[in-house]
Amino acid sequence: MRRLLFVLNPISGDIDKARLATAISAYCAARGRVAAFFATTGDQDLARLRTHLAACPPDAVFAAGGDGTVSLVAEAVEGTAVPLGILPLGSGNGLAKDLGIPLDPQEALHLVWQHRVRSLDTLRVGGKFATHLADMGFNALVVSKFDEGKVRGPAAYVRIATQEYAAYEPATYYIETDRETWQGPAFMLTMANANTFGSNVVINPGSPLDDGQFEICLITPFPNSAAPALLYRLYTSGFDASEYTRRLHCHRARITVSGAARVLAQLDGEPCYLPTPVEVEIRPRSLRVLVPAATAETTE
Repeated sequence: MRRLLFVLNPISGDIDKARLATAISAYCAARGRVAAFFATTGDQDLARLRTHLAACPPDAVFAAGGDGTVSLVAEAVEGTAVPLGILPLGSGNGLAKDLGIPLDPQEALHLVWQHRVRSLDTLRVGGKFATHLADMGFNALVVSKFDEGKVRGPAAYVRIATQEYAAYEPATYYIETDRETWQGPAFMLTMANANTFGSNVVINPGSPLDDGQFEICLITPFPNSAAPALLYRLYTSGFDASEYTRRLHCHRARITVSGAARVLAQLDGEPCYLPTPVEVEIRPRSLRVLVPAATAETTE
């Protein structure tokens, strides 16, 4: 693995990207690697990155940014032999956390030199790519408001969630999977290929990222008095212990939202609107990812 491409998001995190690029180049050169760089602009990034990869194929592509940058690079290399590396620079860094990748970018850079390759499942949600977590309902609303704001970080997310909570009205969903059906109101529902949100909420505890299935994690409406206990369980891997939660294990699903032609969703931290019904499917072991050698559960 000699030729490496680093995809940099100029606005993620609070690290000077010019200094980071210099540090990356020096680290790679000292270990016989050649580093090249690709900067995102927010304009046709996926198409431009795919064109770049076709013209100058690297041995691995590192996403240096937040969850959106990771998802962008993952989609670009999905289904190929080129692995994804992650240098976490965002507010959440959810996939990096689930894979045991150091959150310090300098430590994560060691993946250039020492790593294992793990093959992960990916999702298609309403025809759109997702590799980590996608959801509808309350969290999607908060993520959308967060995305519109200028302030980043956990404190901004908590502030928005607190503001939106009191007036939030849960929608009613009808879910058909290859195994069962479910219907009713939900505070939020998450299509989970992974375990943990960037906020450290464990929405899908203990579920592998490479088992060929995904989970729909439901939180049904709950009284205000139950909120503290529910929140505690979400931060301590106790999702299944609440009477207001349920998980559906499936390979594919169709989700209809009562009275709605489209639904607000978030996919890997990026908000969007999806037409309903929303079709969800798993793509088993379709993404190769570099992970620390000591933490890989499945290796190649």
